[in-house]
Amino acid sequence: MMKIGRKVIMKLRKALFFVLVLFLSVSPLFAQRRVTIRLASLVPENTAWGAAINRMAAEWEAITNGQVEVIVFHNGIAGSEAEVLRKMRINQLQAGVFTSIGLNSVVPEVLAVSYPFLIRNDAEMEYVMENIRPQLDAALQRQSFTTLAWVNAGWLKFFSKTPIYTPNDLRRVRVGSNPEEESMTTAFRAMGYNTVPVLLNDVLLSLNNNTVDTLYLSPVYAAGNQVFGIVRNMMDINLAPFMGGIIINEAVWRRIPERYRPQLMEVCRRLEAEIEASIINLEAEAISIMSRNGLVINELSSEQKQAWYDDIARFENNLVGGSNPVFNRELYFRINNLLTEYRRGH
Repeated sequence: MMKIGRKVIMKLRKALFFVLVLFLSVSPLFAQRRVTIRLASLVPENTAWGAAINRMAAEWEAITNGQVEVIVFHNGIAGSEAEVLRKMRINQLQAGVFTSIGLNSVVPEVLAVSYPFLIRNDAEMEYVMENIRPQLDAALQRQSFTTLAWVNAGWLKFFSKTPIYTPNDLRRVRVGSNPEEESMTTAFRAMGYNTVPVLLNDVLLSLNNNTVDTLYLSPVYAAGNQVFGIVRNMMDINLAPFMGGIIINEAVWRRIPERYRPQLMEVCRRLEAEIEASIINLEAEAISIMSRNGLVINELSSEQKQAWYDDIARFENNLVGGSNPVFNRELYFRINNLLTEYRRGH
């Protein structure tokens, strides 16, 4: 009797162990939970940005053994930057690709990077971002976002129907300015330029209707949308860089097991380098193609370039002074000091 009892007990123990293992494997408290990240991007999928983001999604899933899934909504199908940000705040989306314009509503400091004629080339941009990135990341973290990547998405340049060489040349024409880029529009008005609101979708219509004579655009955009067929002059000075960034809800980022996060961030660092290299090459190629097809590059002398730098200096107080500055005062002066330091060494 005692012998039979022991056999029964052993069977019960085995059955109980099996049930316990089965319970632990399916229980949400103990299972390795899959983290799904819905990432929205306005950028077309068939670009360097789009390809890099797809690679990031695939690498994240591989590194985490499938525990992290990134679903990418390319081509703006998730809505405008403002809509994407709203959806991130209510967790309909968990991550997004933004321009500095879109990030302005979260961290207004970021627009100081695009202060006209402040940062002048790729090397200066790289140096500035190395130094201010922790400040921008901290500002985003205070708003419950984690930064995955910062990328210099190219340079804004003036494209015009007639050659522009000096600030006074620009003051004699009508400058199309995107109303969604409120800070840049306000800055141009403060400097005495005649700005006309023009949405990007209406650029060709406004040019054909002679509503505007000049626009500030990315060379890649000007080439891709055939804008240079009407505004056949491009001034060879960089107006300003425009930033791109990828951010994720901090709460979702914290759900990813901590042991994976450094590797995921390393993927994002490679993504930054790949995109920036692609954009530099793409911008050079775009200018070359436009030049072969009728674009005239208005090359400025060193004196003419200095005239632009001196002109913007006259309006510093209008742009970063007063109780409601156009650009963040603290970050502007920090960037200015960094550039002074950098140019002394070069």
